[in-house]
Amino acid sequence: MERISYTYIMANKQNGSLYIGVTANLIRRAWEHKNPLSSCFTKKYKINRLVYYEQYSVITDAIRREKQLKTWPRKWKLELINQFNPQWNDLFGEICG
Repeated sequence: MERISYTYIMANKQNGSLYIGVTANLIRRAWEHKNPLSSCFTKKYKINRLVYYEQYSVITDAIRREKQLKTWPRKWKLELINQFNPQWNDLFGEICG
């Protein structure tokens, strides 16, 4: 059975520290980043704003995209976010609604 999955980017502020991840439950994972349940890196840099995401029907595609984004220069990642979410709004409320 195929399951919806996501590649996502979290940030602490506009043009700040970034975290790229993959998940099958974007709401739960974003909530974990917003609360002290996430990795040491995201806790240390207070990375708690969902600023970008992509949806996939196959988890392997989401994983492949995550790995690709992690190799990109920072400038490309910032441009990707700016095209998708120019104000760097926290999209958590959007995905919950």
